[in-house]
Amino acid sequence: MALSTGALVVFALVGVALVFFVTERLPPDITAIGVLVSLAVLEPVTGVSASEAIVGFASPAVVTIIGMYVLSGAVEATGVVDWLGTQLAALTHGSERGLLAATLGSTGLSAGFVNNTPVVAVFIPMISGLASDANVSPSKFLMPLSFAAMLGGTLTVVGSSLNLLASDVSARLLDHPIGMFEISALGLLVLGAGLAYLLTVGYRLTPARVTPTEGFTAEYDLDRHLSLARVREESSLAGRTAGELVAEGTLGPDVAVLQVQRERDVRVDQGTGEEGPDGETATRTVTETFIAGDDRPIEAGDLLTVRGSLRAINRAAAEYGLQHLPRVQVDDATLEGGDHRGILAEVVLPPDSGLVGETPRAARLLERFDSTVLAIRRGETVTREGLAAESFRAGDTVLLQTTPSAIEHLGEDGDAILTETTIDPIELPRFERQTPVLDWRAAFAVGTLFAVVVLGGFTPLAIPVAALGGVVAVVAGGCLSASEAYDTVSWNVVFLLAGLLPLGIALQRTGGAAAIGDVLSGVGAALPPIATIALVYLFASLLAAAITPVATIVLLTPIAIDLAAGLEVSGFAFVLATLFGASAAFLTPIGYQTNLMVYGPGAYRFTDYARVGAPLLALLTVVTTVGITVIYGL
Repeated sequence: MALSTGALVVFALVGVALVFFVTERLPPDITAIGVLVSLAVLEPVTGVSASEAIVGFASPAVVTIIGMYVLSGAVEATGVVDWLGTQLAALTHGSERGLLAATLGSTGLSAGFVNNTPVVAVFIPMISGLASDANVSPSKFLMPLSFAAMLGGTLTVVGSSLNLLASDVSARLLDHPIGMFEISALGLLVLGAGLAYLLTVGYRLTPARVTPTEGFTAEYDLDRHLSLARVREESSLAGRTAGELVAEGTLGPDVAVLQVQRERDVRVDQGTGEEGPDGETATRTVTETFIAGDDRPIEAGDLLTVRGSLRAINRAAAEYGLQHLPRVQVDDATLEGGDHRGILAEVVLPPDSGLVGETPRAARLLERFDSTVLAIRRGETVTREGLAAESFRAGDTVLLQTTPSAIEHLGEDGDAILTETTIDPIELPRFERQTPVLDWRAAFAVGTLFAVVVLGGFTPLAIPVAALGGVVAVVAGGCLSASEAYDTVSWNVVFLLAGLLPLGIALQRTGGAAAIGDVLSGVGAALPPIATIALVYLFASLLAAAITPVATIVLLTPIAIDLAAGLEVSGFAFVLATLFGASAAFLTPIGYQTNLMVYGPGAYRFTDYARVGAPLLALLTVVTTVGITVIYGL
């Protein structure tokens, strides 16, 4: 079959988009909008008009996704997810396998109804802390946590944006939208098989990359990158603030002042021990410690904690009148305390973090958040030098010297997810109570979510309308303010979906999908239909691990439907194979956002995902293929 000019142009656009998806030269949502614009500009050959190019923004799938983001945000904001985490911790404390089973089960089931990202975000620090208490590596829990969240997303049509997107394509091409619970039987089968694997074989295969008993300075091997230096009388740094030195890079690009310790003599009342001139007094020496964000000027005699290589620190000491003290060890305790309650905190940057693409200096972390970057970990690779000019990437785990209030602000803005700190997380402002107390708003949020699912599944009311009605209810009910509702939506995902949907239309209209379907039909004719379904499932999974599941659904679903037509079998069965395959992007950390979220905290290698995910993918290929054949038929 000869390809039309339009098909060739669309394939060229697909190729360019794939390059940008893999290389991340542009954010995926911006790439998708670029595809949308290109399809409309090239209408004479693509067959996609300007009005059709933007139809994705009115797609039932996109509208429903927006609504479900808000409903999930309401459930999280009212403390339900935090409450669930603390209950699991209380029930399973001290039991390694019990904690794993309870966590995976609750994550998998909840992911069928709410956005799994906040669930995983809450469970990461909880699991990290409990694993350390049990002297077990957090790495043994975090990857299974992400996989369970992915598996649970297939329980209902609102469990994942992929389900809604596949339903939209299926409705357009087969006139068969996916019902609310139409995939639930298959989803439960897949979740059960997946959890059984993760609790047995998968647990044994998951590596223990993080040593649970190490402090941060030992874990990140910072011993040779942290030192103390005393300010001499003749030092030119006296009178300047530590923040100025860091912001201006005075000591060089590889040296940063983290904190200042100052000893001073105070007069105290011998009777009370309090400072003051009354009564009989004595002199006592006290030590003040303040972090680099403080505006107090440095004085002669101050002791500076600095980060940098030994060579760089020695150079700065000679140039600026400092006495380097290389024999004094700097550890976690040295970097804590002080007038600003300085702490060490490990955070992970989610894909939609505002810090992604920025350097610590450009993001002005010190000025805005009193935070200094000590190290950046990407998988098992740790960067300790040249941090001021190192651009953050999605999935980075960042070790900060910071303050509790700064961590609170970073979390509220969605720029960072706390994984572990040197203080009990309960001391942070966001965790004022060890066990969150749920009020009527929590019950109202959960009830509204339940009502939306029931109305969308058992009444003629359209799922998008039910979801939007739920948005009105949770805002009117005080679970979220209007501005908070907008903030809960991952708009980058919305634009990604809306931008890519016209690409599926173009593939159908120009004959591109049919051409590929014809080629695959020739191959599939030599195989039984059940084997072809297995191949579609595997191909979808591999493609999703490389270019994101969303792009896989948009590109592969029309082709799978045309393949089914060529083989004269059920198109809906092939839609399900594509959907469940795209939901099984286990083989790489970039395949799914929760995989990326645990990549740094678990200190995983890129190949660890294939090590644990490949046997799981093989198992689920068989389970899903047989499930589709038995439950839905061919």
